[in-house]
Amino acid sequence: MSDASKHRSPAQAASAPTGRLAPIALAAALGVAGGAIAWRLGVPLAWMIGPMVATAAASLAGWRLVPVPMGRELGQAVVGVAIGLRMTPAVLASVTALTPAIALATLGVIATTTLAAFLLRPLGRVDARTAFFATAAAGMADMAIVARRHGGDADAVATVHAIRVAAIVLVVPVLAVAFGSGGTVEDTAPAGAHPLALLPVLALAVLCARALKPLGFPNPWLVGPMIGTAVFAALDPFPVVVPWIALVLAQLAIGIALGTRFQRESLARLPRVALAGAAIAGLLIVAAAAGAAVLSAAAGLPPTVAFLSLAPAGITEMVLTAKIMRLDATVVTAFQVVRIAVIAVTILPMYRLYGLLARRVHGSAI
Repeated sequence: MSDASKHRSPAQAASAPTGRLAPIALAAALGVAGGAIAWRLGVPLAWMIGPMVATAAASLAGWRLVPVPMGRELGQAVVGVAIGLRMTPAVLASVTALTPAIALATLGVIATTTLAAFLLRPLGRVDARTAFFATAAAGMADMAIVARRHGGDADAVATVHAIRVAAIVLVVPVLAVAFGSGGTVEDTAPAGAHPLALLPVLALAVLCARALKPLGFPNPWLVGPMIGTAVFAALDPFPVVVPWIALVLAQLAIGIALGTRFQRESLARLPRVALAGAAIAGLLIVAAAAGAAVLSAAAGLPPTVAFLSLAPAGITEMVLTAKIMRLDATVVTAFQVVRIAVIAVTILPMYRLYGLLARRVHGSAI
């Protein structure tokens, strides 16, 4: 063995093709087992929550797991296709009518997460920069990069975001099913639809996602396929249906990707940050439930739809929950996409405003 190979880091070793195959297979096996157990137990969104819990537990136990390459992205694309097939002109018109409510809800989420930053700073004993980017309801990878650029602790930011998303994905669907009510949106298969007809539409979805990605559009692997499929559905060249097994595989891939984010080394190094992140996640769930009650009364939305629209987790997970519950997933998509887009555009101005507030609250600038 050469000296270079002896001194490779675990991450470098895992990047070798032979070193990745076993962890990928193990993650997939654990995901299937976790999904099957959750399904038998009647857990909501079983094929996503089960794999997430199983792979997170194994990863925290020290097992080396690697998610299926492109699994999360393709899973998002399948969900995007399923939503895009329902985006008729009437549906789009009803969503457009909610623009004022979407704008106010987005401002409410930004205010709540900014408040959470002031709580995370003493709870997690982190600096103000880290606290701000760790609680912003945007993508984990994006916020970790921006935090590092501004002198924050990128590992702490990634840890809090991973805990936030996992906690909301784990808790919100359960609450939605336990205390909410399902909808009446049926996905009836069009006459003459063949299961293989999904393949060319999925290929179109991948192309749309890749086209949006360089533009910095939020969640391109969900939104791109959704837009492309909506155009396809309007042209209606041939009937298409998203089979149940495709949604199961999408949930499985997304759940595995979420679970394998948890690394024992990171949580062991930042135990106080991890506990504070869990507390912040609980606060955001309570805030989303309270905001949903107001939104439901003001905009006339079903309470469950409002709750899923405001929950600051991954867009795909909340949209998928709405779809499984036969709710209007296009409304949930609109709220979630606008929230991510607005936060992405305003994150630096909000960071400067947060600095001014931090000076008043803590007596020091960021």
